[in-house]
Amino acid sequence: MSDQSPHTPERPPICDYEGTDYRTRFWENKGRDYEDKVERIALRRLLPPKGGTRFLEIGAGFGRLTDEYAGYQHVVLLDYSLSQMQDAQERMGKSSRFTYIAADLYRMPFKSGVFDGVSVVRVLHHVADITLALKEVRRVLAPRGTFILEHASKRHIKSVVRWYAKQQTWNPFDLKAVEFVELNFDFHPEHIRAELQRVGFAVEERIPVSYLRVEALKKVVPVSILAGIDGLLQLSGVLYSPSVFVRSSATGATPDQTDISDLFACPDCGGDLIIEGEIIRCANDGQRWAIRDGIYDFKAPLE
Repeated sequence: MSDQSPHTPERPPICDYEGTDYRTRFWENKGRDYEDKVERIALRRLLPPKGGTRFLEIGAGFGRLTDEYAGYQHVVLLDYSLSQMQDAQERMGKSSRFTYIAADLYRMPFKSGVFDGVSVVRVLHHVADITLALKEVRRVLAPRGTFILEHASKRHIKSVVRWYAKQQTWNPFDLKAVEFVELNFDFHPEHIRAELQRVGFAVEERIPVSYLRVEALKKVVPVSILAGIDGLLQLSGVLYSPSVFVRSSATGATPDQTDISDLFACPDCGGDLIIEGEIIRCANDGQRWAIRDGIYDFKAPLE
């Protein structure tokens, strides 16, 4: 469904959904209403009640969850796929409240400390270097900013049963990530906690999600009942589910620039960016990127 981008030792491989029909092939009318509902339940529990000024949704895709960030004045949607940003713009509309950006998670085109909230949902399982990615998230967050992270967990009930039945080779209790398909990773919850703390986050709450992600159940039990049960199981805090949501807050001395209108910085040198019609140019090194029908395309500079 997705392709790898070219990479160098300084740039890990990236899972690129460019040109795929992710919205219609995976979500719309595909029997995943349960997953959608329980993820929204978790988000609503973890998001700050008053929201804030500027929020960044990383891996926004077609904007499936964007309406959950209504408490924030300005929402920036970022995805590596330009076509996904086009789908998101079609869904959410052209508005000064939304900014659409195609860019690399490892090298985001933002100044430090410009967001007071960030979410990463259904993204980390495609991230080859989570330390580098989490450092970049920490960089763009203001002090005490909220970070909502979802990750696929290797320590879930099915994997534990398979391990003891000797039906899988990897140990669900081992902290090391498992790459079960190329660029598809499951992580141990304690490994993610340690990585978050290492790069400058204080972990505040963790929620187990999608305990009932079983096709046989989804076929016979109404979605509303499954989601209601899952919502109760989320309160248990027992992290043996396929998906885990984590709320953390940024610690340390990042600049607090959430009130400024100037958002962008060059992803390569950090220089100021100047918008010139349908082009955005770095004032420092002269690199240029395109603005395509209101979407900032930072995937590759213009020649």
